[in-house]
Amino acid sequence: MYAVRAEPIRNLSVAVPGSKSYTHRIFIAAALANGTSTVLNALDSEDTRLTLQALEQMGARVERSATIVIDGFNGRPAPCADPLYLGNSGTSIRLLTGIAALGTGRYRLTGTERMGQRPIADLLEGLAQVGVATRCDHHNGCPPLEVEGGTITGRRLEIVCRESSQYLSSLLLLAPCTAQGLDITVVGDPVSKPYIDMTVDIMQQFGITVLRDGYRRFTIAGDQPYQAGTYVVEPDCSQASYFWGAAAVTGATVKVKAISRNSRQGDLRLVPVLEKMGCTVAHDKDGVTLTGGDLRGITVDMGDMPDMVPTLAVVAAFARGKTVIHNVAHLHGKESDRLLAMATELSKMGIEARCGDADLVVIGGRPRGAEIETYEDHRIAMSFAVAGLKAPGTVIQNPGCVEKSFPGFWKVLESLYAH
Repeated sequence: MYAVRAEPIRNLSVAVPGSKSYTHRIFIAAALANGTSTVLNALDSEDTRLTLQALEQMGARVERSATIVIDGFNGRPAPCADPLYLGNSGTSIRLLTGIAALGTGRYRLTGTERMGQRPIADLLEGLAQVGVATRCDHHNGCPPLEVEGGTITGRRLEIVCRESSQYLSSLLLLAPCTAQGLDITVVGDPVSKPYIDMTVDIMQQFGITVLRDGYRRFTIAGDQPYQAGTYVVEPDCSQASYFWGAAAVTGATVKVKAISRNSRQGDLRLVPVLEKMGCTVAHDKDGVTLTGGDLRGITVDMGDMPDMVPTLAVVAAFARGKTVIHNVAHLHGKESDRLLAMATELSKMGIEARCGDADLVVIGGRPRGAEIETYEDHRIAMSFAVAGLKAPGTVIQNPGCVEKSFPGFWKVLESLYAH
């Protein structure tokens, strides 16, 4: 249990760790390279450790210190006799499912019980179109699953990304290491578009040429080597959101250091959303500063930044009027059912909240303290910690779940207090 202190917080600057999404992708690109890469400011968390461990099983050599040094396997993963255990990291299992197709023999990817409820069928269908054989243990389109490596025979495929953009990112990352490359058509409108941009950005940093027509079509030539080198992970806008949220609900001024308005991280788009709700924003040379104001409810499409929904929902609980969050059906399949979790826990705090298939509605008021169930979901824990700053008596169950993405979260939160 962690009892959040509902005390005044200081106007100050905080630092957050490297981006989890960038860390996963840079680790994978470095493992695919031929040569040695140095990764600076990588996030050290449960999820990123799982990705790195799996890449080691697939043949990458890794040195861990203040920096991460990865000696890549040149686009050809080694055979894996043991399963690749990926916990409840949806990013890890989806991205590495595609990488396994580049290898030799059968790869088994497993995780927690919750992982067994997280969809991956559309990615497997896309892989099947280019000859890759896969099998889900329970025939339900979810892990655990097996991938037959070395079976890529086609080039053209269609992929549906209504549940996750990670399906497309997985295919993009593997494409340069195939003989023919891939010509990928995206069917419909993908969710979480900024994460697709992030994947393309990392590939281009590693010397890969990606041709694209918006989010509809991507063409990547084969036999393109990932270039080993030194790569820097920028600070995580997802983790920054909790401190901007803290400023929003308390009226304080908080700067998150080293984040640029030019970042490709889609979660930075939460800042103008909070501005629309009544906060004041300043983009400084050394970070992004937010000052809380008179909060009011809004209607907003959060399809491109689903991880920010818990933070926004908590801020909405302190706002005047109704906040309607649209286009977030994919949150039902995250580490927890985040829409249901947010509605349930906000209700415990005396706030009217309800979720549907693709939306979340929050009626603002005066949240009261409650014991918050986190559902072993890091983002539920961290977002309700923000609520606890203004709701005395808030207690967070299983606070250790933040290890998944932000092991130092509670220490940084404590640094906010005025004394």
